[in-house]
Amino acid sequence: MKISNAYMFSRAVDQMTSVQEKLSKTQAQMSAGKQVLMASDAPDQAASIERYRSLLQRQESYQNTITRMTSRLQAEETALSSVSNMLIRMKELSVQAANDTLGPSDRRALATEMQGLREQVLSLANSQDSNGNYIFGGSRVTSAPFAVVDGGSPSYQGDQSRMEVPVGDQRTVMLNRPGAEVFARVLRTDDQGVQSGVGFFEVLDQSIAAVKASDQPGMQRGMAELDTLLGNISLAQAQVGTDQNVLLAQQDIVTDTTLSLKNALSGIEDLDYASAVAKLNQQTLALQAAQSSFAKISQLNLFNYIN
Repeated sequence: MKISNAYMFSRAVDQMTSVQEKLSKTQAQMSAGKQVLMASDAPDQAASIERYRSLLQRQESYQNTITRMTSRLQAEETALSSVSNMLIRMKELSVQAANDTLGPSDRRALATEMQGLREQVLSLANSQDSNGNYIFGGSRVTSAPFAVVDGGSPSYQGDQSRMEVPVGDQRTVMLNRPGAEVFARVLRTDDQGVQSGVGFFEVLDQSIAAVKASDQPGMQRGMAELDTLLGNISLAQAQVGTDQNVLLAQQDIVTDTTLSLKNALSGIEDLDYASAVAKLNQQTLALQAAQSSFAKISQLNLFNYIN
């Protein structure tokens, strides 16, 4: 085997280059705080890291959905609570108006207050969330769900669509609540025993009209139907409360899952600085030794006589 100056220099340079590359990689790992900088460094480990990152992104998506849904349900709860209070007040005024000691002028005054409450209820039925979407319109979120069409009392203009959004791998929550279910119609039976549905606001308007006209049968019917309306609102409030409890529980689950995933990801991705520092010192010494050896070897007489 022929040994030449070029061969000796090449071996020495290759050795120093290899040590230098390892040292640079360790320095880059310490700078980034990560074990794997490129997928080619550790394909299996890189695949696991990407899988955990994907799972974490999904949990983050769930968390964002829970935050938005919590805000929307709070808006629903506020609106329904206010509607309930106003219906209770209208019932109190109806009871007061049915008292025989009141005269027509007194009842007209009570009807005026009831009319104001009715307008507030209509405004709440057309409530919007923080994004400007109507809460009780079903999937028709860009137009008011309760509006007057061809005169008469306001009627429901939304649809019955129900949309559910995922807040966990195995959990969904209803995004919208159709107004026709919340502000439900009342089933009324006439003198012939025929039943028909009467709209929410039609009931309110007829109750107000009965008080204004001192119509005792109309006032009695209005009081009974106001109880039915209150029952429907209470049921909607219970459903909202249930959804809020689901979100609270799911938020804890998502938080715990996220923490577990982050810990698992940290175990395969984050750098052990103690080991990295020891490795860096070792590689630095190896490079210094290689450089020192090359400097000494290059000065030997062998290079002067062997070709």
